[in-house]
Amino acid sequence: MRVLIMADMEGVSGIVHWDQVSRGEAMYQEGRRLYTEEINAAVRGAKNAGAKEIVVVDGHGAGAAATMGGPAFNSLIPDLLDEDCEFVTHHGWGNYLEMFEQGCDACFFVGIHSMGGTPNGVLSHTISSQHWYNITINDRVVGEIGIVAALAGSFGVPMVYVTGDDKACDEAKALLGSDLTTVAVKKGLSRHSARNIAPVRARRMVEEGAKRALLNLKKVPAFVPAKPTTVRMDIVLADLMDPYRRIPGVEIIEPRTVISRGADFLEAWKRVSPYK
Repeated sequence: MRVLIMADMEGVSGIVHWDQVSRGEAMYQEGRRLYTEEINAAVRGAKNAGAKEIVVVDGHGAGAAATMGGPAFNSLIPDLLDEDCEFVTHHGWGNYLEMFEQGCDACFFVGIHSMGGTPNGVLSHTISSQHWYNITINDRVVGEIGIVAALAGSFGVPMVYVTGDDKACDEAKALLGSDLTTVAVKKGLSRHSARNIAPVRARRMVEEGAKRALLNLKKVPAFVPAKPTTVRMDIVLADLMDPYRRIPGVEIIEPRTVISRGADFLEAWKRVSPYK
C-alpha cells in the first residue's frame, strides 16, 4: 500500500499563533518540532495498517512562499522524522503529482487548517490570507483541503484522513462525506486561540486515526469535481492581479477575480496554481 501524507503546521496541537509557524520567529522552532512529531504519528499509523511506501509532503511555507512562485516549503525537522518515510521539501504542494501519477492508494492531510473566513478556525486562511480571499471549484468555496482532495481525485486517489482543529475536520467531512476519518487535536476558540489536546495524547489519537482510515479505505471515494471544471480565485488586492494577466487562457473579471476553465480540475488548476 502506498500513502501520500500532505502536511501543514497550523492544524497541529499546541500551535495557535503565527509566531509558531513563521521562520525567523523564536517560537518557530517549537512549532517545527510539534509539526514533525504529529506527522510521525500519522506515519506510524499508516505502517501499522500495512503501508509499505509513505511519502510526506512538507506543505508549510513558513512565510517563505512568494506569491505566484518561489515556494520554500521546508519546515520539517529531518532528523526527527520516522525512518520509514520519505519526504518532499522545497516543492509547492499545489503541484506535487509524482506520487499520484505513479499509483497511490490513499492521501492524508495532517495538521491542516480551515479555509479563510471560517469562524473560530485556528489560523484559518486559504493558501495565503494576504493574497487569496476565496477559491471556488465549480462555484463551491473550498480551502486547501478541497484543493488537495481534487488533485488526488484527478488520479482516482481518495483523501481518507484529515487532522487539524475541529473546524478543519468539519470542513473536510462536509466536502468528503461522513465516512471520512478525522481527528481534531484542538478546538478553535478564535483565530488565534484553542483548547488543545496535550501533544503526547494528540499523537496517539493521530496514530490510531491513521490506522483506522486505511482499514476503512474503501468507504471514502475519490473527490472528482464535475467536468468541465471552473476554478475561480478572488484576490485580496487589485495590485496582485498583474501576474494572472500574463497567463494565457485566464479570464479576468475586474477588479479582483480570476477564472480558469478546463476539461477537468487538473487542467483548470494548473493554469492558475501559485506553485509552478
